[in-house]
Amino acid sequence: MGRPGNESERGRSQAGSADAAAGCWGGVSDTMTDSEEVTGHQESFVRLPDELTLENSSPEMTPERLQQEIEKYKERCQALEQDRLELGMAKEAAEQRTQGFQREAELLRGKLEREKCLSRELEPSYQELCLAKEERGKLLQEKQELEKELEELEERRVAWEAQAKAPPSLPDRKMLFKGHVTEAEDVNALVVAPRIQRALPGGSALLTFEEPEVAQRILEMKWHEVKLDESAACEGRVRVQAEPVELLLPSALEIELKLSDRCILLSSLPHLDLSEEQLLDKLELFFSKEKNGGGEVEQRELLSDSGHVVLTFVHDGVAEQLMKKGRIQVPIGKQTYELKVTPYMSGQITDLQVRPSVCAKTVLLSGIPDILDEESMRDALEIHFQKPSRGGGEVDALGYVPVGRQGLAVFEEDAD
Repeated sequence: MGRPGNESERGRSQAGSADAAAGCWGGVSDTMTDSEEVTGHQESFVRLPDELTLENSSPEMTPERLQQEIEKYKERCQALEQDRLELGMAKEAAEQRTQGFQREAELLRGKLEREKCLSRELEPSYQELCLAKEERGKLLQEKQELEKELEELEERRVAWEAQAKAPPSLPDRKMLFKGHVTEAEDVNALVVAPRIQRALPGGSALLTFEEPEVAQRILEMKWHEVKLDESAACEGRVRVQAEPVELLLPSALEIELKLSDRCILLSSLPHLDLSEEQLLDKLELFFSKEKNGGGEVEQRELLSDSGHVVLTFVHDGVAEQLMKKGRIQVPIGKQTYELKVTPYMSGQITDLQVRPSVCAKTVLLSGIPDILDEESMRDALEIHFQKPSRGGGEVDALGYVPVGRQGLAVFEEDAD
């Protein structure tokens, strides 16, 4: 009877041990589920045997052996409990760190919001800074342009100084006094008289009166019937129209002068029975020789308005040496002539301003038919417009162009 009791007791003990072990294992499983992120404590788990039933145990299990097994499982349970406590502490530490991270995230979000607010506040300043940078770039570009313009002005100043240092000699020109006397204060003035050319179509005439009042009356009447000359076998009248003569006169003129380093101007040339090419050939032949102080000639030109000759040399320095001489004896044909050597300055119009002007004494007659010869029509027009009864007066000049022809009228400044 005692043995069955022992077996029953031993069976309950084993079953209790198995349940305790199973309970401990279940607790460990729950702890691992709650703390999967904590990996540092998994290595300390105590693994229990897979089969805790008495069927797999030794059939000759003695109480001592059973007690040893119980003690062994108690130690394992204690180890598991220790692991559970450590895992709980690790979980609590992880939660504390999580809370710390959350607080830090809140601080970072607050800082980010403050930076966004600050960025919105600084946006106008940033735009002003961008505008300031753009303005600075424009100012730098303008500075470069001004510096470039200053360099050009400096180059022009140096060129003008070089021209100022040039010999003050001028080419020889024959001058003639024609009786005009000016005021004393105008003695140093250089007067440029305009000379305007205007095309005159056929069937028209220009009529200049001595008094501007006469021209004004003719213009106010506008239409005029001119009686034809009966002696020319052409009776009747012709109807012509009087119009004002409008011209564009220069009001301001700016000329840029440039002194050439390799050119000379030859004046005082004699009037010889030579063609232009022959004269230029003789001058080039003389000034191309080094013994005469010259050099290789690159270009030669005869100025038709003045009769002077411009020689251009290939090398620098030749023109300067010749200009220092001032005058030089040049053999042309069988005689020797003294020519004047002066610097050559080329001019270019850089600014020309014009203003409209109406001729006070001149009127334009148009619509003149081709029914008389040129001389007869001129006489008929002059006779008609000289009569005060027709509104006319003393005629100073008359120019007539018949139908089918073209004329060129030249207007000069009125000296009166």
